[in-house]
Amino acid sequence: MTDNTLTPITEQSALEDFCGKLAESDFICVDTEFHRETTYWPELCLVQASAPGVEGLIDPLAEDLDIGPFLKLIETDNRLKVFHAARQDIEIFNRLIGHPPGPVFDTQVAAMALGYGDSISYDNLVQRVLRRQIDKSSQFTDWMRRPLSQKQLVYALGDVTHLRDAFLIMREKLEASGRMAWVREEMADLEDPAKYDTDPANAWLRLKLRTPKRDYAAIVVAVAAWRESLAQELDKPRRRILKDDAIQEIASQKPKTENEYNQLRAVPNGFIRSRHGQGLMDAVRAAMDDPDAYVPELGPRQQNAQIPAGAPELLKVLLKHVSDENDVVPRLIANSADIDRIARGETSEDIPAMHGWRYDIFGRKARALLSGKLAVSFEGGQVRLFDV
Repeated sequence: MTDNTLTPITEQSALEDFCGKLAESDFICVDTEFHRETTYWPELCLVQASAPGVEGLIDPLAEDLDIGPFLKLIETDNRLKVFHAARQDIEIFNRLIGHPPGPVFDTQVAAMALGYGDSISYDNLVQRVLRRQIDKSSQFTDWMRRPLSQKQLVYALGDVTHLRDAFLIMREKLEASGRMAWVREEMADLEDPAKYDTDPANAWLRLKLRTPKRDYAAIVVAVAAWRESLAQELDKPRRRILKDDAIQEIASQKPKTENEYNQLRAVPNGFIRSRHGQGLMDAVRAAMDDPDAYVPELGPRQQNAQIPAGAPELLKVLLKHVSDENDVVPRLIANSADIDRIARGETSEDIPAMHGWRYDIFGRKARALLSGKLAVSFEGGQVRLFDV
């Protein structure tokens, strides 16, 4: 009788043997379970990995286990790392190895190129591609607790065994349709180190500057940096220190006294008297005293050309037609901001829809539509395009 009991890897020799088997493949499927609800830095609780003919679970919380051999596999640039909804997993490994673990393949992004849906969940992807149902009852669990139950371990391992099978099918379909290059282009964005930057000086980039005024921008930069540094030091989520709305309100109102801070709606009552209140006041005061030391280079405010009436709506009709015709999710071709810019007549290289494969299937038609060389009609409930 075969013993199907799952046991996470907790011994160094077992980990080295497992990594040796993984290294025989040109790709590794990876997933992680982590805890970060109450922390700034995600705490890695479990690592799941698979390759053809091999799969296993690594317990990074095991005493005296050094996961270095696995990280060495992850950081090599000659082996594809396959994830689903990769952003948070990449963030974890970025911190552990010092850079994003490229090259990567995100099945959620690839699903968009194959017409499976926008931001498709893992269980829905498995159902669409493999015709399998996943038991999601262990989806919300405490992965820090030990020992993990067999039900939890089976669920966790399935995250990479189903992923392996789905990836092989999706890769074949992408190569057959000539769309693998589309996915590689999207992966370059995921592998960009700037996406995982935790430098407090750049924390303001996560916030929207609502006005180009320099004194306002200086305060946003200074307070965002103060919050980021404190969150990292205390290992607490940013929102537990100060919410984004509070930073925006402080930058707009420019409070100077304790009473003025207490009158702000988004700043917690009594925060200024807490042990971190003085740090906040110091950051705001420093920005107001010397805005030039904090304000980013904003550049001249651009006056956007007026959008012709109805142009965005026509472009969205065209986008829907093109996406249906090519069986690809519309957002992979162009988003709403892209549509507005194209409607204004912009053709900048930083509009993805205006170059590469997106231009071939959509951008060229969009330019023709806006210049009157292409028209849209509706026949029998269907969109029809014809040259003018």
